[in-house]
Amino acid sequence: MATIISTLFISLDGIAEADPDWHFPYFDENMAAAVTDDYAGTELLLLGRVTYDSFAGAWPDRETAGDVDADFAAQLGDTPKLVATRTRTDLGWRNAEPTDDLLSAVRGLRERPGLGKVLIPGSLSVVQQLLDAGELDELHLLVHPVAAQHGRRLFAEGPGIRPLKLLSSEVFPSGVIRLAYAPAELPGKAGYAQAAEKLAEAGSSE
Repeated sequence: MATIISTLFISLDGIAEADPDWHFPYFDENMAAAVTDDYAGTELLLLGRVTYDSFAGAWPDRETAGDVDADFAAQLGDTPKLVATRTRTDLGWRNAEPTDDLLSAVRGLRERPGLGKVLIPGSLSVVQQLLDAGELDELHLLVHPVAAQHGRRLFAEGPGIRPLKLLSSEVFPSGVIRLAYAPAELPGKAGYAQAAEKLAEAGSSE
């Protein structure tokens, strides 16, 4: 069954609308390796229309130019792409298919025989919708040590809380932290009384 994975660049204050001014200064060989790892084994890309237009407006030309990123550009072009969009016009890049019903399309991907890793690069609105619907399996974040202070946040205000389970973590010399999470449940019910007991236990062990 397909595994739906999101990968996002994000600031310390939760802004997931990456700005070149705070993103690129931290893009070193460690982050390049992390990005390469996230894309490795990807069988299908799931993109929102804004992210898709950004990709389609840059990567085909980079592939043609044959520069240092041409191989990665070719990889993106060759990978099947499902684009969440309300328009049904030609998307203008090979292996790209539109869908106007995101959740139905994702549920269809889960039922597609033999499909493995589905990666969502960027595409914040897509990620938020899938989180709300319980259709995201893993959330990969590259947390930059900067407060962006403006832009769209990954977790907007809403009802309830959203527990996550940490799958892995890695700290780069630049201060960027690579984190992978999966949706989870709270570890249990507790309040101040339980916290006070833990504080007392910690104090008595010193």
